Amino acid sequence: MKNEIQKEGIAELIISLEKQALEIWNNGNPDAYLALSDTDVVYFDPMLERKMEGLDQLTAYYERARGMVHVDRYEMICPVVQATEDMAVLTFNLNSYEGDKVYKWNCTEVYRRNSVNEWKIIQTHWSLVKPLGDSM
Repeated sequence: MKNEIQKEGIAELIISLEKQALEIWNNGNPDAYLALSDTDVVYFDPMLERKMEGLDQLTAYYERARGMVHVDRYEMICPVVQATEDMAVLTFNLNSYEGDKVYKWNCTEVYRRNSVNEWKIIQTHWSLVKPLGDSM
Protein backbone atom coordinates (compact mmCIF):
# COMPACT_ATOMS: atom_id res chain seq x y z
CA MET A 1 0.00 0.00 0.00
CA LYS A 2 2.79 2.44 0.91
CA ASN A 3 4.53 1.74 -2.41
CA GLU A 4 1.32 2.46 -4.36
CA ILE A 5 0.81 5.75 -2.50
CA GLN A 6 4.42 6.69 -3.22
CA LYS A 7 3.95 5.91 -6.94
CA GLU A 8 0.76 8.00 -7.04
CA GLY A 9 2.67 10.90 -5.50
CA ILE A 10 5.45 10.53 -8.07
CA ALA A 11 2.89 10.45 -10.89
CA GLU A 12 1.17 13.61 -9.65
CA LEU A 13 4.51 15.41 -9.33
CA ILE A 14 5.76 14.37 -12.78
CA ILE A 15 2.51 15.42 -14.49
CA SER A 16 2.58 18.72 -12.60
CA LEU A 17 6.18 19.42 -13.65
CA GLU A 18 5.31 18.63 -17.26
CA LYS A 19 2.23 20.87 -17.29
CA GLN A 20 4.19 23.76 -15.78
CA ALA A 21 6.87 23.41 -18.45
CA LEU A 22 4.26 23.14 -21.22
CA GLU A 23 2.49 26.30 -20.10
CA ILE A 24 5.74 28.26 -20.23
CA TRP A 25 6.76 26.66 -23.54
CA ASN A 26 3.38 27.59 -25.03
CA ASN A 27 4.40 31.24 -24.66
CA GLY A 28 7.65 30.74 -26.56
CA ASN A 29 9.88 30.25 -23.52
CA PRO A 30 11.91 27.01 -23.30
CA ASP A 31 13.48 27.81 -19.91
CA ALA A 32 11.28 25.47 -17.85
CA TYR A 33 12.05 22.50 -20.10
CA LEU A 34 15.74 23.33 -20.08
CA ALA A 35 15.71 23.53 -16.28
CA LEU A 36 13.93 20.16 -16.12
CA SER A 37 16.38 18.47 -18.48
CA ASP A 38 19.48 16.73 -17.16
CA THR A 39 22.92 17.21 -18.69
CA ASP A 40 22.79 13.79 -20.40
CA VAL A 41 19.32 14.29 -21.92
CA VAL A 42 18.54 12.55 -25.23
CA TYR A 43 15.93 14.27 -27.40
CA PHE A 44 13.97 13.07 -30.44
CA ASP A 45 11.94 15.57 -32.46
CA PRO A 46 9.95 14.82 -35.64
CA MET A 47 11.37 17.98 -37.23
CA LEU A 48 14.92 16.65 -36.95
CA GLU A 49 16.60 13.85 -38.85
CA ARG A 50 18.67 12.69 -35.87
CA LYS A 51 18.41 12.64 -32.12
CA MET A 52 20.16 15.22 -29.99
CA GLU A 53 22.40 14.22 -27.11
CA GLY A 54 23.14 16.45 -24.15
CA LEU A 55 21.79 19.62 -22.65
CA ASP A 56 24.09 21.81 -24.76
CA GLN A 57 22.55 20.53 -28.01
CA LEU A 58 19.02 20.79 -26.63
CA THR A 59 19.66 24.34 -25.41
CA ALA A 60 20.95 25.43 -28.82
CA TYR A 61 17.88 23.90 -30.51
CA TYR A 62 15.41 25.45 -28.07
CA GLU A 63 17.08 28.86 -28.29
CA ARG A 64 16.35 28.92 -32.02
CA ALA A 65 12.66 28.37 -31.18
CA ARG A 66 12.53 30.99 -28.40
CA GLY A 67 9.65 33.39 -28.99
CA MET A 68 8.32 31.43 -31.97
CA VAL A 69 5.86 29.12 -30.19
CA HIS A 70 2.45 30.57 -29.35
CA VAL A 71 -0.14 28.04 -28.25
CA ASP A 72 -3.55 29.42 -27.25
CA ARG A 73 -4.46 26.35 -25.23
CA TYR A 74 -3.54 22.71 -24.92
CA GLU A 75 -4.97 19.41 -23.78
CA MET A 76 -2.78 16.78 -22.16
CA ILE A 77 -4.69 13.61 -22.96
CA CYS A 78 -4.49 10.43 -20.89
CA PRO A 79 -1.16 11.02 -19.15
CA VAL A 80 0.29 7.85 -17.66
CA VAL A 81 3.28 7.67 -15.34
CA GLN A 82 5.01 4.34 -14.74
CA ALA A 83 7.43 4.80 -11.87
CA THR A 84 9.98 3.18 -9.68
CA GLU A 85 11.63 4.93 -6.76
CA ASP A 86 14.12 6.85 -8.91
CA MET A 87 12.83 6.58 -12.48
CA ALA A 88 9.53 7.53 -14.11
CA VAL A 89 8.21 7.26 -17.66
CA LEU A 90 5.53 9.75 -18.66
CA THR A 91 3.46 9.12 -21.79
CA PHE A 92 0.66 11.29 -23.11
CA ASN A 93 -1.04 12.68 -26.18
CA LEU A 94 -1.08 16.42 -26.62
CA ASN A 95 -3.39 18.65 -28.61
CA SER A 96 -2.00 22.15 -29.11
CA TYR A 97 -4.37 24.82 -30.40
CA GLU A 98 -3.12 27.85 -32.33
CA GLY A 99 -6.09 29.82 -33.59
CA ASP A 100 -8.11 27.46 -35.81
CA LYS A 101 -5.26 24.95 -36.10
CA VAL A 102 -4.79 21.92 -33.89
CA TYR A 103 -1.50 20.05 -33.72
CA LYS A 104 -1.64 16.50 -32.36
CA TRP A 105 1.39 14.98 -30.70
CA ASN A 106 2.56 11.84 -28.94
CA CYS A 107 5.10 12.29 -26.16
CA THR A 108 7.21 9.97 -24.06
CA GLU A 109 9.57 11.34 -21.43
CA VAL A 110 11.81 9.54 -18.99
CA TYR A 111 12.48 11.30 -15.69
CA ARG A 112 15.25 10.31 -13.27
CA ARG A 113 15.51 11.39 -9.64
CA ASN A 114 18.98 12.77 -8.97
CA SER A 115 21.10 12.81 -5.82
CA VAL A 116 19.46 16.01 -4.54
CA ASN A 117 15.96 14.55 -4.97
CA GLU A 118 15.09 16.51 -8.14
CA TRP A 119 13.28 14.85 -11.03
CA LYS A 120 15.08 15.57 -14.32
CA ILE A 121 14.22 14.61 -17.89
CA ILE A 122 16.80 12.26 -19.39
CA GLN A 123 14.92 11.27 -22.54
CA THR A 124 12.22 12.98 -24.62
CA HIS A 125 10.53 11.62 -27.73
CA TRP A 126 7.99 13.76 -29.60
CA SER A 127 6.12 12.49 -32.65
CA LEU A 128 3.26 13.82 -34.71
CA VAL A 129 0.02 11.86 -34.65
CA LYS A 130 -0.58 10.46 -38.11
CA PRO A 131 -3.10 7.64 -37.78
CA LEU A 132 -3.04 5.01 -40.49
CA GLY A 133 -6.82 5.00 -40.57
CA ASP A 134 -8.72 1.78 -41.14
CA SER A 135 -5.80 -0.07 -42.70
CA MET A 136 -4.91 -1.78 -39.42
